Amino acid sequence: MHSLQLTHPSAERSPGSPRTYARPVATVALTALAPAAWGTTYAVTTELLPPGHPMFAGLIRALPAGLLALAITRVLPRGDWWWKAGVLGALNIATLFPLLFLAAERLPGGVAATLGAAQPLLVAGLAIGALHVRPTVWRWVWGVLGLVGVGLVVLGPQARLDTAGVLAGLGGTTAMAAGTVLTKRWGRPPGAGPLTLAGWQLTVGGVLLLPLTLAVEGVPQRIDAGAAAGYLWLGSVGGLIAYTLWFRGIGKLSVGASAPLVLLSPLVATAIGIALGESLSVPQSLGFVLALAALLSAQFETPKLGLRGSRVVRRGGRPGRVEEERVRAGRVR
Repeated sequence: MHSLQLTHPSAERSPGSPRTYARPVATVALTALAPAAWGTTYAVTTELLPPGHPMFAGLIRALPAGLLALAITRVLPRGDWWWKAGVLGALNIATLFPLLFLAAERLPGGVAATLGAAQPLLVAGLAIGALHVRPTVWRWVWGVLGLVGVGLVVLGPQARLDTAGVLAGLGGTTAMAAGTVLTKRWGRPPGAGPLTLAGWQLTVGGVLLLPLTLAVEGVPQRIDAGAAAGYLWLGSVGGLIAYTLWFRGIGKLSVGASAPLVLLSPLVATAIGIALGESLSVPQSLGFVLALAALLSAQFETPKLGLRGSRVVRRGGRPGRVEEERVRAGRVR
């Protein structure tokens, strides 16, 4: 029996293509723009936004952008997509945004970004149960190395840790990891593009945040021109545009390829710091290279590693149940 190639069920592969292959560069590049834009959140929050209003920042980032998307697409959920959009909006927007801004306020940007770098590992773990996809050792190793690389870049003796900030960062990262896996599991309904899906979730998240914001925080006493520009940036580039690109990429890439792209967020935050006059030490430079290598390596399939081949088969009569079976010596074990 000829050796078979291992690919994720969602990956497109032409017959005879090599075992290790790069995904379409344009798809990866466009998807990567989303976490790159999110990497500006830390600088914008600390430099431009009024402190003490993480819920208000999340509300302004979500609701106007979501309503604009609905006005453009004029498509509403149907059937079970009402509750699915509600779940995704609660995870990806209503939970993530306030926790993200809270972490950015209470922690140095690098520390907050490092907590977000744990997302590829969380996604890999959640994908086992939700998508029935068992990540390879290749994915786990590069996920850990990516987290270590980001840690070398942004953590140091001067990094101060705040318990509430750390819990907020981990909570936001977990919520987005769950949202990413569910988005991949449910896909998109017919007639709903990435902009539509982004609009649904941003609107749901904004609607959920509105009463909480008014009850807990209220509106900042003063919003100057810098804060207005920061809110506009976060709602447009960091909100509607970034999430449209992200949901488009999730639909085209496997979770093993899309999740590590979030490593760009702390790397962009670090690059902004360098542009503002910061410098990198030797360990930080090595960490930067390691994190970038982990990000790029995730875009390739598992190398041969001495196996004659493997294939994806369905077993047990369960629709959607996918398991990997190794093929050795012409037999499926």
